[in-house]
Amino acid sequence: MRIFDGFGQRISLAMAGKKSPWGGSGNDGEGDKPGSSESGDKPKGPRNPWLPPGGGDGGRRAPNIEDIFKSRGPEGPRRSGGGGPGGPGFRFPQRPGGKSWFPVALAGIVVFGLFASSVHLVEAQEKAVVKTLGNFTRTMEPGLNFSAPFPIETVDVEDVEGVRTVRIPGSNSQAKLILTGDQNLVDLSYIVRWNIKDLAGFKFRVVDPIETVNDAAEAAMRASVAETELDETFSGQGRAAIELDVRERMQRTLDGYQAGIRVLGVEIEKADPPAQVVDAFRDVQVAEQNADAARNQARGYAQQVLAQAEGEAEAFDKVYEQYRLAPQVTRQRLYYETMERVLSQTDKTIVETNNVTPYLPLPEIKRRAQRSAPATTVTAPEGQ
Repeated sequence: MRIFDGFGQRISLAMAGKKSPWGGSGNDGEGDKPGSSESGDKPKGPRNPWLPPGGGDGGRRAPNIEDIFKSRGPEGPRRSGGGGPGGPGFRFPQRPGGKSWFPVALAGIVVFGLFASSVHLVEAQEKAVVKTLGNFTRTMEPGLNFSAPFPIETVDVEDVEGVRTVRIPGSNSQAKLILTGDQNLVDLSYIVRWNIKDLAGFKFRVVDPIETVNDAAEAAMRASVAETELDETFSGQGRAAIELDVRERMQRTLDGYQAGIRVLGVEIEKADPPAQVVDAFRDVQVAEQNADAARNQARGYAQQVLAQAEGEAEAFDKVYEQYRLAPQVTRQRLYYETMERVLSQTDKTIVETNNVTPYLPLPEIKRRAQRSAPATTVTAPEGQ
């Protein structure tokens, strides 16, 4: 027998002495022919490979190749009796009419999804913007709201009452040097608090709202500090004025952009000199404090002298009123008081030449006695 392989080459096989699977020997033309009775009643001839080994037409297997691989899968032959979703025992539930429930379940899921995308519950501190096919159409207020199902209308909910903060600079280790009105540098760090005033403007007027707030705050702070001297930026009253001015400038700028942002407040956390000159700045502060102390001391002395002068003037006015009532008596009294005050501070005694009277200088005698008296010491008796 001659057989050709898949590459078109002829292969000669000697079938002599070998039995053909279809009956007969391997020699061409000499095998058993159909209808011969050499083996008894069993007919000799080519055997149908699709028949059972016992011969006959009973129990013929189907030649469909799907029957061969129907019990095989990627993991190998399947075990019989499997009840899993992929096994031969799984079947989707059937309706009474014999149809499957799968289309009904799928339709129910789609309807539920459309209903869920059409109902929106907006909280009290929230608002929502509605976009129809990508274009802004309206705003939803707090409460239960409805819209067309997705993707016809999309809803974006945002918290409009919550306070948001922006820290400038972003890290405490960073330095933000700003030029003051007297040509000095100050290192400032501050916080801006804001929330949403108009949700439509916040969503569609600016690309990056947080970056917009940062830029507006920095521009307003530099403009305000440029109008303020260095000492005022360190004082509490000066800081309060700067914070109020920055807030107003920021609000005007953001309203001009229609950004939909409300500035709630600005708080300066730190106002220090640059790190490179902090030692020299402290020396200057100490000198200024000493100068302030000297000025305060001078002001206190001036106020004391002024108060004394005002008191003496007031007393003189009272004396003058009495002098106007009795000029001679007042004149004589003033003369005596003045002489008494002057003579009490001198050792000389002036008397008139006529009718000289004996004078005993008792104060002088007393002073001499005190000078000549030896100093007495008190000693304790022995044995005590």
